[in-house]
Amino acid sequence: MGLIIFLIVVIVFIWFSGIKIVNQYQRGVVFRLGKVTGKVKEPGLRFIIPIIDKMNKVNMRIITQPVDSQKIITKDNVSIDVAAVAYYQVSDPIKSVVQIENVQSAIYQIAQTTVRNIVGQNVLDDVLSQTGKINEAIKAILDKTTETWGVYVSMVELKDIQLPESMQNAMSAGAQAEREKRAKIIAAEGEQLSADALAKAADVISKHPIALQLRNLQVLSEIASDNSSTIIFPAQFMDTVNSVKQFMAKESK
Repeated sequence: MGLIIFLIVVIVFIWFSGIKIVNQYQRGVVFRLGKVTGKVKEPGLRFIIPIIDKMNKVNMRIITQPVDSQKIITKDNVSIDVAAVAYYQVSDPIKSVVQIENVQSAIYQIAQTTVRNIVGQNVLDDVLSQTGKINEAIKAILDKTTETWGVYVSMVELKDIQLPESMQNAMSAGAQAEREKRAKIIAAEGEQLSADALAKAADVISKHPIALQLRNLQVLSEIASDNSSTIIFPAQFMDTVNSVKQFMAKESK
């Protein structure tokens, strides 16, 4: 009697061991006697044949894979430290289990190697100014390589680029020189515009001498508005007044 109860308990235990729960973000790959069955187990309560079947659960979520900083020599022989991050997702659960032993480790290794190769093919200025283009080149290579593993690489980003201190100082000096150059060009253009305006004013005054006298009166009027100023009339002031009177008399006639 005791043996029968024991056998019943063992059978029930084995039967319940065949009940598996597959989460919404997972897919189940079933091996039956060492061979992959055709269908992938969808999320929910699933049953496999105890002892005969074995289920591997595959995470289908997007995984963030940091790529640690590494020293890279650019095409123009500058040593920089570059860190990156890759985002990938399993697209074929069966391939990700059968074709590769450890997907995460493989993605990290191939991403690290690809980042080093692609960045090393570019000069420093391109690495700093065309990161989007470099990211796309890295992603294209990774996506093609990992396709046979049942993995889709959705994005690769260079997230940190460390330059040598001497190179930072040189770039800072270059940027400062460029700003000073633009400032001098703007100042020179302002002087040119000012000179053109003065030349045009001189042409007008040469044709109308009275304009210079009126300008003198305007300056005196502006000075007189400040009560703290002491006004000294130049000797030519009387000539200015007489010239204005003669001009007004001529215009009235």
